[in-house]
Amino acid sequence: MSATLTEKYPNYSPGLEGVIAGISTISEIDSDRSSLQYRGYDVHDLAEHGSFEETAYLLIYGKLPTTAELASFKAVLSAEREVPSQVYDVLRALPKDTHPMDAIRSAFSTLAPFDPDYEAPSTDDAANVRKAVRIIAKAGTMVANGHRIRNGLEPIKPNPAHDTAENFLYLMTGQEPPAKTVQVMDASLTLYAEHGFNASTFACRVTVATLSDLYSGIVTGIGTLRGPLHGGANEEAMKMLLDIGTPDKAQAWIDDALEGKKKIMGFGHREYKKRDSRAIYLTKVAKELGIEKGDTRFGEIADILEKTMEERKNIHPNVDFPAAYAYYLLGIPIDLYTPIFVIARVSGWSAHALEQLRNNRLIRPKCIYEGAANLDYVALENR
Repeated sequence: MSATLTEKYPNYSPGLEGVIAGISTISEIDSDRSSLQYRGYDVHDLAEHGSFEETAYLLIYGKLPTTAELASFKAVLSAEREVPSQVYDVLRALPKDTHPMDAIRSAFSTLAPFDPDYEAPSTDDAANVRKAVRIIAKAGTMVANGHRIRNGLEPIKPNPAHDTAENFLYLMTGQEPPAKTVQVMDASLTLYAEHGFNASTFACRVTVATLSDLYSGIVTGIGTLRGPLHGGANEEAMKMLLDIGTPDKAQAWIDDALEGKKKIMGFGHREYKKRDSRAIYLTKVAKELGIEKGDTRFGEIADILEKTMEERKNIHPNVDFPAAYAYYLLGIPIDLYTPIFVIARVSGWSAHALEQLRNNRLIRPKCIYEGAANLDYVALENR
């Protein structure tokens, strides 16, 4: 059907594929080179040598921080991690089987009116930056404590000495996390932080382009990420790995899946012709984590799947594949994988919202009408 429509309407691109919808200085995806850069810096360098806090600062302020700037930024994040008790009241009121993505969406909606800059105009750039920092600070707290609440546990206060990754892991378990787990979580947050005009980012920009507030843009982003065609791939990839179970079953499983033309979760990406650059470093640290924990089965399964997919389909893993078993080895429930995506991506969404509002124009594309025309109105009694 789409081929017929595109022949009929040469300017029509289903899903807006290939359509340039804006100009940005935030990130660049180079499909041919399998490269992703945040404001000119390779994500590998940021993930391996930097931190999520440095990355968030880079995205929000447009440059890497100095030592003093990073210390000040971390201090603000630490001071802003706690959330109003009313947010927890709302999370307690939700049904216990509420999906965590619905919970974090509700949490951000509840949080918005408590922001000290809530009444500031949408065009107040300084207020928007302050909001963005608070959003980044509180996301992990709300996801982790939301998980505690749904399990009948009381929320824990964040430890001011913790950075974002460590804070999340601490709140999840109530225990100080080992250094390696913090490294893996921090790397995943850095790699998930930003990725161009993807569906949730574009939806966020559309929302704030109406001069709606930053929180509305974040809630829009979460609602868009909630859909399985955008978020959730890491969850499905982990279910696939658990279905395979052990390395000795992996080859037969992938052979059968390819024979039956099943979709192999965690492989391929619309933006990359070759390899998803984010997957390279995360695969490395995820396998290191498995060795440290004495559980290498998922890394071994991954090796078999990756080799087979490359040889037979020339398709490589995307970032969701190593993230899946990395999070599993960290003891994180599978339905929290996409909310972790939110913890990272609020930095990218906020950066795009700020960029949109600084040079704003209402986003209003056209559509092609193919419905009926010139119908005669029929009185109600004659229908």
